[in-house]
Amino acid sequence: MNAPAKTGRTKKSIALNKKARHDYFIDDVIEAGIALTGTEVKALRNGRASIQESYASAEKGEIWLINSHISEYSPANKFDSHQPRRHRKLLLHKREVDRLTGMIQREGATLIPLELYFNPRGIAKLALGIARGKKQHDKRETEKKRDWQRQKQRLMREKG
Repeated sequence: MNAPAKTGRTKKSIALNKKARHDYFIDDVIEAGIALTGTEVKALRNGRASIQESYASAEKGEIWLINSHISEYSPANKFDSHQPRRHRKLLLHKREVDRLTGMIQREGATLIPLELYFNPRGIAKLALGIARGKKQHDKRETEKKRDWQRQKQRLMREKG
């Protein structure tokens, strides 16, 4: 996923949502920009963000990132500082917004942030997964498959 671009730089990951793939079936992944303030960008460059319990919601024809946490940038003036858990607008094309809104309403899908990162040009982006919830037995099945793959790799290494 960290493929080098034409400039030779790679994307720099800021925050991962590791639990998302455990709790949801990810049908599709799209990349979205985020409307941020200056102090939020500086805090992201320091790696001070979390998207663990966040989700995206469609409201009034726009997609918003809700419950993500970007810590305050301490060198900033208290009047210039941002609220850590404010709703952040996701920047998508109108056609993508309409498609995602339709999927949420018709199919019962959920928009889950998977990764927050800087692209090779230094712009903050969010990998947004279109997800369906897993049941408990699905989670157990996934765990069994993962354990079997691990054991199989171990056996292959021992055999030569």
